[in-house]
Amino acid sequence: MVKKLDITQGLPDPSKVMDEIMAKYPTKIAKKRQKSLVVNDPAEGKEIQANVRTIPGIITQRGCTYAGCKGVVLGPTRDIINLVHGPIGCSFYAWLTRRNQTRPAEGEDNFITYSFSTDIQDSNIVFGGEAKLKDAVREAFEIFKPKAIGIFSTCPVGLIGDDVHSVSREMKEELGINIFGFSCEGYRGVSQSAGHHIANNGVFKNVIGNNNRDRIGKFQINLLGEYNIGGDAFELERLFDEAGITLLSTFSGNSTIESMEYAHTADLNLIMCHRSINYIAEMMEEKYGIPWVKVSFIGAEGSAKALRKVAEYFDDAELSAKVEEIIEREMTKVEVVREAVKAKTEGKLAMMFVGGSRAHHYQDLFSEIGVTTVSAGYEFAHRDDYEGRDVIPSIKIDADTRNIEDLTVEKDLELYREDLAVKKEKLLKNGYEFSNYDGMMPEMKKNSLVIDDINHWETEKLIEYYKPDIFCAGIKEKYVVQKSGVPLKQLHSYDYGGPYAGFEGAINFYLEMERMLCTRIWKMVTTPWKTDPEIVGSFAINE
Repeated sequence: MVKKLDITQGLPDPSKVMDEIMAKYPTKIAKKRQKSLVVNDPAEGKEIQANVRTIPGIITQRGCTYAGCKGVVLGPTRDIINLVHGPIGCSFYAWLTRRNQTRPAEGEDNFITYSFSTDIQDSNIVFGGEAKLKDAVREAFEIFKPKAIGIFSTCPVGLIGDDVHSVSREMKEELGINIFGFSCEGYRGVSQSAGHHIANNGVFKNVIGNNNRDRIGKFQINLLGEYNIGGDAFELERLFDEAGITLLSTFSGNSTIESMEYAHTADLNLIMCHRSINYIAEMMEEKYGIPWVKVSFIGAEGSAKALRKVAEYFDDAELSAKVEEIIEREMTKVEVVREAVKAKTEGKLAMMFVGGSRAHHYQDLFSEIGVTTVSAGYEFAHRDDYEGRDVIPSIKIDADTRNIEDLTVEKDLELYREDLAVKKEKLLKNGYEFSNYDGMMPEMKKNSLVIDDINHWETEKLIEYYKPDIFCAGIKEKYVVQKSGVPLKQLHSYDYGGPYAGFEGAINFYLEMERMLCTRIWKMVTTPWKTDPEIVGSFAINE
């Protein structure tokens, strides 16, 4: 019988296991790596090293810059052809791997199910691939007649010097549709985070503001950083529709380029995934005067809080009453399931290492059913995702960050919403919180272990130490963790489950956790490396 970690007196100090982990690394590497492992203390506000290059030789869970640009931000948008300029493998990698769902209207375009690539070959590497790219753009336009085409550079394209931007400008003039390129070669940043930033810049420059259509609702919002994994956005759209809140555009779940073109006419931007999309929110406020707030629709309590935050912003009695009516009805259903599940799951332990804000948001869902998160971290976060936005002025800009264009944004004198700026000032005086994110670490328990860019060696040691009841991560970690006798829940693709956002999503998650946490099958797993001979390596040089 596996002896569980005793947390009845609070989480134990994990410093000892940290020392064991560091002992395997060469001295120089250990000195650098230990800055990314922090024994959390919310009262102290500790600093963590993040957004730095993964150490060569370490098996990371990160994705590349291209994956963040095409796969995450633009991939879920249905009415744009996302054309990958590169080998076919790159396009296949970012094609439908995250289960982004969408609901096109009858007769509306949906290109998400296609994989578009120039499929460059050895000859293109030698002689250049721009001519092949132009032919691919013409072919895509002739067959599909899309509203827009995005062109995405991959590593070999960047190395040979093909200019996707000049090709985009030339083809835009020739075909008469919006065509724009992204210099998002996989090596351009330390992780997919650089791709998010590049995508934000490209969408802001080439899409937002292209359509100044008239208002269509009393309360107009955009939802940023919601990618409709497993149908999350559908659940949130249901809530907004019933409340009478007009959702103009989502970046980028269940989204269209057409809706992004008039996103600048919104009254408020809501940010869910802080890391992937905060750039657009800040630029929209600078140019158009649209305030933004950080929300989370993961967890029933978080969903209720987010809806109330929106109602408070608009300061409308009818809207507030409707929001309270929805919350009361939905929470009644939630509580019935939550109490039944919590009786079986209370006291269980979870570990979480995923991207975006999920390692933070899902701790709320787990806490609602009595599950304690003992260790968590991100794949591609920056320090402000961990520590809060207050630390942004102290973050050192490194060479990798300088690879990303820093846009100069100026106020649009014609479209800037002075009324929203005045509204923001008034609400600030009343204590309403804008443009802020407290980060993950201030909300985690003392002595929880926070790790940025976790690797397989660290994962195995922490499973051995914490003996968690569930591990949340991605596909790269899934089978190694399961062979350790621990169930793994993918929070990137949801393992064909979901939705998990909103109130119905919370119920789905509770029930799925009941199934995963209460089955005994995982205790019957014989870990292969416990019986097979261990292969041990060592460093020839230890600097």
